[in-house]
Amino acid sequence: MAGKSDKLMVDGKRVDGRDPSDLRNVRMQVGVLHDADGSAFIEWGKNKVLCGVYGPRECIPRHQANPYKSLIKCRYTMSPFSSAEEHGRSGPNRRSTEISKVIREVFDNLIITESFPKTEIDIYMEVLQADGGTRTSSITAASLALANAGIPMRDMVAAVAAGKANNTLMIDLGKEEDNHGQSDMALAISHRKKELLLVQMDGMLTRDELEKLLIMAEQSANKIHEMQAASLKNVYENPEESFKL
Repeated sequence: MAGKSDKLMVDGKRVDGRDPSDLRNVRMQVGVLHDADGSAFIEWGKNKVLCGVYGPRECIPRHQANPYKSLIKCRYTMSPFSSAEEHGRSGPNRRSTEISKVIREVFDNLIITESFPKTEIDIYMEVLQADGGTRTSSITAASLALANAGIPMRDMVAAVAAGKANNTLMIDLGKEEDNHGQSDMALAISHRKKELLLVQMDGMLTRDELEKLLIMAEQSANKIHEMQAASLKNVYENPEESFKL
């Protein structure tokens, strides 16, 4: 993992020209699917993720229905053309199943499921183009789509990757930094309470490095939340701009 880390920083800049604390360019749009109850599209660097939310609706199969709360179902998938060298086939795999599970756990802690007993809420996330950080992009898009669907949540969530390459702490790792850096960590942070709803880490960090990265990640999550709020506000103030990718 650390073998190519010396190629990821040049004169204090990352290979794409960003400072260590800079996010890639992010564009968000809400209400992009006609038939979904809520939807969102996000371009994050070269990542492109489309998310659709359906429900609350009848739980299928019915025996899975919970009389006390709604059942959250998440499906994260990567299109076979999203990153041909790694994901050149369609259908679920171990990675997509694992990411679907951790994203469902994020929203199990946010959605007020007890308001909708005996139902299910389906969250579909399709990665159309991948360039590092697809799970954090998907969580951010799903939070937008749920809000667009009007599903009550305790908080919004923004997700971002943090890590270390060339002995430099950095935010929002790109594909090369993710694959060849010294450490990477996916984080999902609620906006109001600043709760960590997801922490997945690969590589090694000291306690001091971890503390610094958490501060950097929280600052970046605040910026992402501002973009989420602006995109939600825009879809209701300018409804004619919906359904335009």
